[in-house]
Amino acid sequence: MSLPISFADIEAAAARLHGVAHRTPVLTSRTADQLTSAQLYFKCENLQRMGAFKFRGAYNALAQFSPQQRKAGAISFSSGNHAQAIALSARLLGMPALIVMPADAPPLKITATRGYGAEVILYDRYTQDREALGAQLAAERGMTLIPPYDHPHVMAGQGTAALELVRDVGGLDVLLVCVGGGGLISGCAVAAKHLSPGCRVIGVEPEAGNDVQQSLRRGEIVHIDVPKTIADGAQTQHAGNLTFAVIRALVDDVLTVSDAQLVRAMGFFMERMKLVVEPTGCLAAAAALEGAMPLRGLRVGVILSGGNIDAERYARLLLQGAA
Repeated sequence: MSLPISFADIEAAAARLHGVAHRTPVLTSRTADQLTSAQLYFKCENLQRMGAFKFRGAYNALAQFSPQQRKAGAISFSSGNHAQAIALSARLLGMPALIVMPADAPPLKITATRGYGAEVILYDRYTQDREALGAQLAAERGMTLIPPYDHPHVMAGQGTAALELVRDVGGLDVLLVCVGGGGLISGCAVAAKHLSPGCRVIGVEPEAGNDVQQSLRRGEIVHIDVPKTIADGAQTQHAGNLTFAVIRALVDDVLTVSDAQLVRAMGFFMERMKLVVEPTGCLAAAAALEGAMPLRGLRVGVILSGGNIDAERYARLLLQGAA
C-alpha cells in the first residue's frame, strides 16, 4: 500500500530544516519514570521556534514554493500554532502570509501571529467553515493554501520530531503522540516505524474530541461537532484524508484523556521539570502519567507538542483546574 509520505520525504524535510528549526532537547524525569515504572523520553517541542512542532511542517512546505508562489504568498487556517508557524516561516522566506483564525483562539496566539508579520482574518468556528473561507480567500488573492495537517509536506516536516527523538535516544517500545488533525502523528508514525520497527505508535486525544479514535475503530473518517476542551490545538472535527490513510496503516491505537488530567500534567511539568507546556501539548504525557495504558518496563517516547499559552490562562488552569 502506497502512503502519502515516505521516510525519504521526512529525511528530505530534516535536511531543509537543518540550521533553521531547533533540534529540541529530549528530557527525562526520574519522578515520571517512577510513576509509570517505565523509561520516558520527552521530546520538548514546546521549546521549538514559535513554541510548537508546527514550525517543522510549515517551513518544510513553504520552502518548496516556486518563485511565483513565493511572490503571491501563503494562506492557511489555524487555531494558533500552525498560524504562528506559517507566519514565521513566511517571514523567514520573505513572502506574505494570510491566516484565518477563530475569533475565540487564545489572544496570545493571535497577537503572536500578527507579530510575525501575517495578516489575520477572524471567523466564528461554530458557524463558519474555515476550509471554505480559506479556499475562497486563496482563490481571490492567488495565494497558495497550506492546511494545518492534511498536506504531505506538512506531514513530512512534523515527522522530523520523531526522527530526531529516535536518533537521539535509540529504539522505542512505544511512542505517544497528541492527535488533532493527524499531521504530527502521521509523520511521526512513518519515522518511528522505519527507525524502530517494533515501536507501537499510540495517539492521544481529548475525551471531548475523540474523532480519530472513532475513525480508527470504524475504519473511516468520522466527523464530530467542535469539541469543547481546553486542548484548543485538538479542537479539530475530523482527520484529514491523507493523515487518516497513514493513521489507519501505521497507528496502533488512539487513547483519550480528560481536561482534568491535562491540567495535572501541566502542573507536573511546571513543578517537576520546570517546563511550560500548553494543554494540547500535554495530551501524550497525560496518557503516560495517568496510566491510560500499561508501560511497565518499556522505553517510551513522548512528544510534548507545544508551549503556547498566556500567563493568565496558565495560572488559572493550574489554580482552578479544568472547570
